[in-house]
Amino acid sequence: MTTNIGLELRHLKTLHALKQTGSLVEAARILHLTQSALSHQIKELEARIGMELFIRKTRPPRFTSAGLRILQLADELLPQIRHAEQDLFRLAGGESGRLNIAIECHSCYQWLMPTIDAYRQQWPEVEMDFATGFNFAPLPALSRGELDLVVTSDPMDIPGLTYIPLFRYEMLLALSRHHSLLKKEWIGPADLEEETLIIYPIDHDRLDIFNRFLDPDDVEPNQVRTVELTLMMLQLVASQRGVCALPNWALAEYLEKDHVAARKLGSEGLWSTLYAGIRVEQKEQPYIADFLETARETCFKTLPGILPALPE
Repeated sequence: MTTNIGLELRHLKTLHALKQTGSLVEAARILHLTQSALSHQIKELEARIGMELFIRKTRPPRFTSAGLRILQLADELLPQIRHAEQDLFRLAGGESGRLNIAIECHSCYQWLMPTIDAYRQQWPEVEMDFATGFNFAPLPALSRGELDLVVTSDPMDIPGLTYIPLFRYEMLLALSRHHSLLKKEWIGPADLEEETLIIYPIDHDRLDIFNRFLDPDDVEPNQVRTVELTLMMLQLVASQRGVCALPNWALAEYLEKDHVAARKLGSEGLWSTLYAGIRVEQKEQPYIADFLETARETCFKTLPGILPALPE
């Protein structure tokens, strides 16, 4: 006798999101559902199959054999569905275009390169080009049509632009493994008064360490040193020549290898959101919409410690 459980696409997406984010709250945000609605959906499916899908009160969730089997199906089917959607976009006439990207965050290359590799396989006719946002103002250039997408954590209110949140991340203060500040659980603004702060060559008012941490307390570091490369920043930190604030994902590899140490900024931590800025009229362009979706998927696969963006 064959029993029809009624497994649906939304069930696959739900378990995929739960595995991706590690919590019901964040999975609900990704799926644009309330936590109550998501929990009800899971319980409904568990009632249909007569088994639990994951062990409650574990974080990240520990999936049962039934949950793992559905996740396996999700891993097989969801990419196929997405590829089919891409084919339909191309058949509808959105196969080619231009995608000139500016990046205001050097650390973004860690996940942007895998994103581009995956994207090129699906959109080989899209012409792509890249620039850093260190030596010019990329958002006004986006508004003028000189760029098509800007990756930024500092959105500006410019008519005609819209910002798509990609994910949230925590800024941490990287320290030498022998730094005296490691005695503290978290770093306050006044703790940096005697420090050399190493930053990217960007205006201070575009850096969270200044505009959201130091400036509100009217604190200035003893010295500021600019460096373009993340690796060079961390070499200077390791050799006790300064401290720097970097995203948690950018520090993960160096912390794991014990090259540097880190502390959170403020008792609650300093959290930021990374956005993709685009022109409003391009929001529905298939090849741009798919780049954003590819970017989101790739970053959650490759970056430790990030969270889904909060609802606007």
